[in-house]
Amino acid sequence: MEAFEGAYGGDIMDLSRLNLNNLNFDNLSDKRRKETRQILLCYNRLTVLSESISLFENLEFLDISCNALGVICDDITRLTKLRTLIAKNNRLDEFSLPKDFGSLQLEVLNFSGNRFEEIPTQFLQLQRLQSLSLGGNRLKTIPADIENLTSLELLYLGGNLISSIPVELANLPYLSYLVLCDNRIQSVPPQLNRLHSLRSLSLHNNLLTYLPREILSLVQLQELSLRGNPLVVRFVKDMTYDPPSLLELAGRAIKTRNLIYSARDLPAHLVTYLDLASKCPNPKCAGVYFDSCVRHIKFVDFCGKYRLPLMHYLCSPECTSPCSSNPQSDADSDDEHSVPADRLQRVLLG
Repeated sequence: MEAFEGAYGGDIMDLSRLNLNNLNFDNLSDKRRKETRQILLCYNRLTVLSESISLFENLEFLDISCNALGVICDDITRLTKLRTLIAKNNRLDEFSLPKDFGSLQLEVLNFSGNRFEEIPTQFLQLQRLQSLSLGGNRLKTIPADIENLTSLELLYLGGNLISSIPVELANLPYLSYLVLCDNRIQSVPPQLNRLHSLRSLSLHNNLLTYLPREILSLVQLQELSLRGNPLVVRFVKDMTYDPPSLLELAGRAIKTRNLIYSARDLPAHLVTYLDLASKCPNPKCAGVYFDSCVRHIKFVDFCGKYRLPLMHYLCSPECTSPCSSNPQSDADSDDEHSVPADRLQRVLLG
């Protein structure tokens, strides 16, 4: 244990890059155990994390990255003061964790560069978690229960096999940094406009062809990375359109003519239906729509430099967008003027 004693610097024990293949802290003095707040075990050859790690009752930070770990010992759950666990570049998967791993009071968790094919349920039980990094794994989906991590501020899932974004992701009130680059994502749910704290959204190297226009309401967004996506290169018109039902036609007539109605005049379900009317975004059109609309993709200029394809919903095929008569002059539409330069400081398309 002399080597361990020599590895001390204040409350930090640095045992990184020592080519260690096993560890045992049983003979370390009680004084050292209690004083230790951080342990660095990265860049060794460990295949198993010693159960004696639980002897460090005041441990707050543990880095076991870049080893050959295939399992996390059950005793790690006894580290009640552990706040940061970094285990990058090992051989861990969803079966490597103790059953009670979710009982830890972790705030930062980084398991990037491992072999996870799904996000373990134990991770989704970490109520205090603020930062979760699982980049460079083999994840195919993001579970709906991700919404349970209500304290999350950073979510890094880049470099996986994810094909879709669940709408439940929008229920994370403090999420500020969302990294989903280098996946297989084809669309972004419009519900992400509820991420009012979002400052950075990384979507580069996916399969995106457009973004929902609701992204304009992300008022805190400062960085949007889109490079490496098959974004459309021209204004696309006359996409799918389902003719409106008789109910919708009647509803449109009531709304566009500003007819007065109340719960005394109509059944409750019809009043509710009328309240769901969406205004056509074309400022030259006073129309509304309910379920039937024309989907258009139009480009919007941000900061006078970057052109971003956004999905528009128009009330009918006859309702052209303000710029459709001159597709090369999209910079004059109302959408561009509604987005100040300081709203989106960087849009990275190339």
